[in-house]
Amino acid sequence: MPTRVIDIHPHVISTDEKRYPRNPLGGKQSVWSLERPTSYGQLLAAMDEAGVAKAAIVHSSTCYGFDNSYCADAVAAHPDRFTGVCSVDMLATDAQSRIRHWVSRGMTGLRLFTAGSTMQGQGDWLADPRSFAGWECAAELDLPVCVQARIQGIPQLNTLIERFPTVRIVIDHLMSPALEDGPPYADAEPLFALAKHDNIYLKLSSVIIRHARAGSASPETFFPRVVETFGARRIAWGSNFPASPGSLKEILADNMQAVEWLSEDDKEWIFNRTATQLYPSLV
Repeated sequence: MPTRVIDIHPHVISTDEKRYPRNPLGGKQSVWSLERPTSYGQLLAAMDEAGVAKAAIVHSSTCYGFDNSYCADAVAAHPDRFTGVCSVDMLATDAQSRIRHWVSRGMTGLRLFTAGSTMQGQGDWLADPRSFAGWECAAELDLPVCVQARIQGIPQLNTLIERFPTVRIVIDHLMSPALEDGPPYADAEPLFALAKHDNIYLKLSSVIIRHARAGSASPETFFPRVVETFGARRIAWGSNFPASPGSLKEILADNMQAVEWLSEDDKEWIFNRTATQLYPSLV
C-alpha cells in the first residue's frame, strides 16, 4: 500500500442552486451531477472513509460551465485537504485574467474539457490560436493543464506540446481509447506515442479501468504497457467520484485491485507522489 493516497480527480456539486446556479457547457447538464450531487463536506467524509489524505478537486464544467466558485469555496474551506483545478474559456479575450482570478482563489491547476458524455465527438478548438494566451499564462504560473480529449484530439495536442513544451499536460482518463479488441490495443497506439514528450502525464481513473475490462481487454494486459511506456512517475490516480458510480472507498479498492501487480514503488508514485509533483500544495 502507498504511504498515503491522493486523489486528483473528484468533483463536487452543491445542492444550493441559488448560490451556485447550474450553467453547463453546451447547455446540457451531466446526468451524474443531476443524480449524485456531492458537496465538498460529503467528499471530505468519503475521503475519510476511504483513507484518502488529500484531493485536487476538478471543477465540474458539465454542471457549472466556467464558474468555478463552488470548487474555490471548497478549497478555501479546507486548504489542508484540497486544492482545485479550474476551467476557463480559453478562446475568450480575458482568458489570462480569468486564470489569474481563479489562481488567486486557490486554484493550482487548469482543465480543458474538449470531449465527454455531454459532447458529441472531439472539440476542434483545443489548439485554436486564440487559446495560446491562456496557455502562455499557464506556462508563466507553472499550472498543470488537464485535458479531457479523445484520441482524435491528438493532432491538436501535438500542436500545443510543440508550442508550450514546459507546460505539464495531464491526459484525463488516458483519452478513453477503444480497448475492446484486446492486445495489442491498436486504438491506443497514438496515446503511447505521446510518451516521448516529457511533459505529458496520464490520469489513471475508474473510467479507463472500466474500458480496460471491456471485450477482450483486461487490466493485466493493458496497464503493464502503460506503466512501462510512461513510467509510474508520470501517472497519477483520480477517482472520478461521484461521476463514476459507487462510494469513494469502493472505487479506490477496485482501482487498486486493477493494478495490484504493480511494485510498491510504482504504487507509491501513482497513488501519492506524482500528485504532489503536479500539485505541490498537496504535500
